[in-house]
Amino acid sequence: MDFNALSGVVVTKESPNYEECCLSWNRAIEKHPLVIVYCQENQDVIQAIKWAKQYGVPFRIRSGTHHYEGYSTGDQLLVIDVSCMNRIELNETTVKVQGGVRNRELYEAVCGAGYPFPGGGCPTVGVAGYTLGGGWGYSSRLFGLGCDQLIEAEVITAEGQLIVANANQHEDLFWALRGSGGGNFGVVTSLTYRLPEKIEMATLINIDYEHVGFAKVVDVALRYQRFFKNLDRRLNLKMAMYNSETKGKGVKLTGLFYGSKEEAQDLLSLFQDATDFDFDYMTVLQANREIQDSHPEFEMYRSGGRFIHRDYSADELLTMLDLIDERAQGSLYTAITFYGLGGAIADVEKDETAFYYRDASFILGFQSVWDDPKYRAINNEWVLERFNVLATYTRGSFINFPIVQPGDYEKNYYGDNLEALKAVKRKYDPEGIFHFEQAIKP
Repeated sequence: MDFNALSGVVVTKESPNYEECCLSWNRAIEKHPLVIVYCQENQDVIQAIKWAKQYGVPFRIRSGTHHYEGYSTGDQLLVIDVSCMNRIELNETTVKVQGGVRNRELYEAVCGAGYPFPGGGCPTVGVAGYTLGGGWGYSSRLFGLGCDQLIEAEVITAEGQLIVANANQHEDLFWALRGSGGGNFGVVTSLTYRLPEKIEMATLINIDYEHVGFAKVVDVALRYQRFFKNLDRRLNLKMAMYNSETKGKGVKLTGLFYGSKEEAQDLLSLFQDATDFDFDYMTVLQANREIQDSHPEFEMYRSGGRFIHRDYSADELLTMLDLIDERAQGSLYTAITFYGLGGAIADVEKDETAFYYRDASFILGFQSVWDDPKYRAINNEWVLERFNVLATYTRGSFINFPIVQPGDYEKNYYGDNLEALKAVKRKYDPEGIFHFEQAIKP
């Protein structure tokens, strides 16, 4: 097996920085690839695919190292890492980014020029992976999901060819890339987005009810559900119902409003009884910086996501919260989170892109966070057991919050768009070389 046949920056088990290069943002994921190739240009990606096929070595595609289940890496395989391909080309109506650009870099370029953008909250998430899975963010109810702004992608296929997918060429692939998740059809080496109209200012929202107990949390959650009926699409929020080592049992609302502080306070006045009721009017760039800076450099966690299509009763919410009444051993924080949907997201038909669950009210996220590796197994088991219970309250799974699950994962992720996605898979990757544990099967 000739590693010298690979181009780019090649890291093997003999390289001094190998262990560092193996790290995922989620430190609970511990994988040791055979070789990691940091691609500098498209030809490095093409060469890596050819090498993998020549030697029969499986491979994964990596950018931000944020995959919840670690499917962007693995043991004894090739990792095609595009994180060094991070050029950004900005003009008055579009922005073109390479496949390695991450959220913070995109915000600095786009918001720094006065444009908002429906990107993600965590600074080091790869924009490509974020977009390919749909792309939820605090601006999504106003501008749509990340994939809804995508107008073109450059993709390296299983044959090692660079193709351009947009509304006029390879339209079927372009449709599939907008919501099917990363790694199914090829290596995406660039994405071009349309830009919204310029908006300079927005209001950052932080509302927290600390140490209030779950009866109060249920009361807030009922208000939150009602609040989203006919909500001004300039506003989006997520609601984390938590059991925290430091803040006890409570609920936190985090959001962004494209309007004044006074208007935001008026809209959200039904939550004025919170222990913290903070609103800050600032530039869109600074608001996104503060959201991103609230994330740690890395974490150790297990998490997954489903879609909510109905309101829950007080009894149902309390039953769900009973699942986190006691944290797993070693857990510092656990939460059931409702991420707001609707608005511009629901303006797009379910079959217009591969992202199927346009009619959902919220994404339900579930997680446990710990900081000592010895608690990994017990927290993994604890989360999976409870996630399967929460699944009975929901319909469909979010590909950007992936988790091992019982039943047909393909149907859970893609709903009635699955058969069309399988057809795209057969066309562009008939041999299934783009394969991982929850890949679309040809």
